Amino acid sequence: MTTVAERLATALAPYADEMFGLLGNGNAFVVDAMLRLTPIRYTAVRHEVATVASADAYYRGTRKLAIATATYGAGFTNTITALTEASMARIPMLVLVGDAPTTGLRPWDLDQDAITRAVGVKNVTVRADYVAAAVNDAVRFALIERRPVVLSLPYDLPVVTSDEGDVAPIDFDQVLASERPQADAVALKALARDLAAARTPVILAGRGALGARGDLAELADRLGAITVTTAAARGLFTGRALDAGICGGFSSEPTADYLAAADLIVAFGAGLNQFTMGFGRMFAQARLVQLDLADTATHPAVETFIRTDAADAAAVLLAHTPAPEHATWPSLDRDAVAAAQFDRPFGRTSTDAEDPSPIAADGQLDPRAVTAAIDEQLPAERLIATDGGHFIGWANTYLSVPGPDSVVLVGTAFQSIGLGFSSAPGAAIAANADGRMLVLATGDGGGLMALADLDSLVRTAKRATVIVYNDAAYTAEITQYGMQGLDERPMRIDQVSFAGLAQAVGAHGTEVLTLNDLDAWAEWVTSGENGTWVLDCRVSGEVIAPYQLEIMENLKRQAAAAR
Repeated sequence: MTTVAERLATALAPYADEMFGLLGNGNAFVVDAMLRLTPIRYTAVRHEVATVASADAYYRGTRKLAIATATYGAGFTNTITALTEASMARIPMLVLVGDAPTTGLRPWDLDQDAITRAVGVKNVTVRADYVAAAVNDAVRFALIERRPVVLSLPYDLPVVTSDEGDVAPIDFDQVLASERPQADAVALKALARDLAAARTPVILAGRGALGARGDLAELADRLGAITVTTAAARGLFTGRALDAGICGGFSSEPTADYLAAADLIVAFGAGLNQFTMGFGRMFAQARLVQLDLADTATHPAVETFIRTDAADAAAVLLAHTPAPEHATWPSLDRDAVAAAQFDRPFGRTSTDAEDPSPIAADGQLDPRAVTAAIDEQLPAERLIATDGGHFIGWANTYLSVPGPDSVVLVGTAFQSIGLGFSSAPGAAIAANADGRMLVLATGDGGGLMALADLDSLVRTAKRATVIVYNDAAYTAEITQYGMQGLDERPMRIDQVSFAGLAQAVGAHGTEVLTLNDLDAWAEWVTSGENGTWVLDCRVSGEVIAPYQLEIMENLKRQAAAAR
């Protein structure tokens, strides 16, 4: 006799190695069956939001499916912020949750299917005769549509005997290959001719192009094109001579200048959100072509849209694009391009005669200086994970990455904060797998929201450094609204010692007031010793990230247009 819970556990086992969960009435029997009957590793987290956020981060760090699990009701609703982020960011995963019994809603139950649909997520409900088949349907949808899927288990089913017939696992590599949209060959050949004719071509790669690295780099080399990436795909072209770094709000000024001179920009697997596009002002002069699995172009500036997988398109273009007969990017200084992404105050190739003081005008650490100093001491092999908040302007411009799959940005699609510690267990397991150090960057506001799973990070990570940008404020709100004259008291946070909180859950912790306070941590990094070290960086809130200034300028333009 096989129960529904047991059949569900064994049906999931072929598709995932990792499960992130918090136990409750609705999922207890399934988790037990997982541990008894399958090799799936179960990582317990402290808050349900971390179940989904960790599965999300694990996928972004490995491109492997993971399972999140929570109970029904309040357990399920606690996942919603992370679930919405995963939906908007197109992250495939399975979210196994308890649900109301088959007899109907109890007084404490919710219409979870309606909530799931409201955040753009598909729901698949298990029945006694539809268990392994339900798993196959859920995985198929998750992988093909690149979305999370909620797999709902009614409360009264786990101990019931399953009467489902034999259902074999699916070879999803074969399914994905057969169901990927085939690009219009005529359109790709026309684009190949346009690339060869371009004078100043740029190849822009997003997270959807991570699997196309080799062909895209070879195509760019053949064309003499400059390459850039979105923030989420940073590291894709690391080491290439004509790689200018990030496109958008995190661009250095020299990189922005190159983008402003481009005549053709071809975006592979990039969503082209407002930040990548610089609020429409980044490269308005160029013809923009987008190749993506989305149904239609994702930005009005796109002149040509080709629905296709980025890797498939890159291979076809490489086969049909001849080397141009004319010089591209005439008079280009290749060394200058390679240095462009680091050309900023405290950057590795800064053109400033002298960097400013590491102490800002208010006596606190300049966040740029402390991030650059941390970057110098970190091991080369690292996985950078960040929460959302003003500070992402520093983590994404001063922390270098060794290659693709080196960046996890959970929260940016939904513009949330508070998913940093929540996503850290998943990111830590991804980093552990190949001996990388996890580097988690968070603000003090988002850090306090997700504090429960600092413990989960400490339990999970082999080696991790946490950078807390602690300026005792919600700095993005102060920048946008305090400067308009709104009362700043709700935007301020009482100073909290994250170093002390870290020590309470078994991590090292240092309050960083000067760059010299990094010395003990730097010795630990060099030692190779395992553990987690929290750097509680007391930074100035008066140093504003350039991308935040860009947001403010855009708000001013919108306000002026509305008047």
